[in-house]
Amino acid sequence: MSDTQQYPPGDYRAPVPVVRPGYGFRTMTDKLVSIVLTPTTPTSWFVVLGIGFTLMIGLVVALCYLLLKGVGIWGNNVPVGWAFDIINFVWWIGIGHAGTLISAILLLFKQDWRTSINRFAEAMTIFAVICAGLFPLIHTGRPWLALYWLFPYPNTMLLWPNFRSPLIWDVFAVSTYFTVSLLFWSVGLIPDLATFRDKAKQPVLKRLFGALSMGWRGSARHWVRYEKAYLLLAGLSTPLVLSVHTVVSFDFAVSVLPGWHATIFPPYFVAGAIYAGFAMVLTLAIPIRAMFKVPDFITLRHIENMAKITLLTGLIVVYGYLCEAFFGWYSANEYERFMLKNRVYYGPYAWSYWLLLLCNFIVPQVLWSKRQRRNIPVVFIVCMFVNVGMWLERFVIIVTSLHRDFLPSSWDMYYPTIWDFMTLAGTIGLFTTLMFLFVRLMPLIAIFEMKMLLPESQVKQPAGKESH
Repeated sequence: MSDTQQYPPGDYRAPVPVVRPGYGFRTMTDKLVSIVLTPTTPTSWFVVLGIGFTLMIGLVVALCYLLLKGVGIWGNNVPVGWAFDIINFVWWIGIGHAGTLISAILLLFKQDWRTSINRFAEAMTIFAVICAGLFPLIHTGRPWLALYWLFPYPNTMLLWPNFRSPLIWDVFAVSTYFTVSLLFWSVGLIPDLATFRDKAKQPVLKRLFGALSMGWRGSARHWVRYEKAYLLLAGLSTPLVLSVHTVVSFDFAVSVLPGWHATIFPPYFVAGAIYAGFAMVLTLAIPIRAMFKVPDFITLRHIENMAKITLLTGLIVVYGYLCEAFFGWYSANEYERFMLKNRVYYGPYAWSYWLLLLCNFIVPQVLWSKRQRRNIPVVFIVCMFVNVGMWLERFVIIVTSLHRDFLPSSWDMYYPTIWDFMTLAGTIGLFTTLMFLFVRLMPLIAIFEMKMLLPESQVKQPAGKESH
């Protein structure tokens, strides 16, 4: 069937446009600008922000108690020296991947459906990396020594005797990723901030948006330089999607610990990061779409396309699980085989492995159905399962590989404390607070990019003047 064929109303096979018809340049601008400049705010926004802010207060309390007492308040012990802090660090870094992927890679591949979701996906990247960056600092228990003892600078005291350590690579990979993502996001905001400056009525808002737009006038020279800078940053961001989580995976893969040193980890971690990232984008896009009444711009086509990518990357992740299990068996190493059996069959944490498969493998299979991919409640529930499953994946990799050491005399169980859970929930609250402040105070959807999708923006060649 062609996309132009007529379907009965409500038929799930009917093609969905990227932007619903009926909008022109002026009406689209007014609609998107009104989300920020309107004096009224949806009640649901206050509810979500209140929940996020409450959880963030819990984070402040947990961090204050941590600084007072030290990392002993956590459940970390001698065999499980890496626990919730590193689990959460890797989880948040992974969540930030979809923003860069949507903004940069889909831009380079000229996918027009990215335009409605790239702006808050980029913001999601920034806020997720901020949450991730907290954990290397608080992992020491003494953040005021973090820069001195943790930052890999050349010195005569040999604080970092092994500069080939992947922990050093993390510093440069994550900081570069954050810097380029921040530049990419802020540069993309400039034309829309100038639109807000021109539309704002209050003098204070005019001055604020005017300062943020950095004198943008919309001249041809500005547009040429903007497009060059935006494309250059997109090109710089693209390899970061692959490099950052690859470097994070080296924290485990270059070790000699059973369950960690697997060559499948770099591509497996990258696929898992994109998987978790797109699940989080959908988790945010679905309520934001309803809260600010923008189903004309975040259409079912966006939901369906992101669900397809989630399904694809989920299958790659499951393939990584199979490879990991096969390598453990095929290696014929007694320690690897013991770790595999302890993780999957009779270990005390085997429940987490099977719950992981339920969340990351079994539940997402409903997305094979086109009808279910366009069923918004179903997609939202699947994404919530994936969010939990990807956190459990990091729990399984770290805890089940550490709690049974080479010597049975050093075995011990890991039990997270209330402070571990408060820190995790607090970073979720910090992320939620920052995200919902952004969607209320800054351009939620890229206005000028959405205008490029309208029929009026398509330049038509005069008859007989087609280019060859």
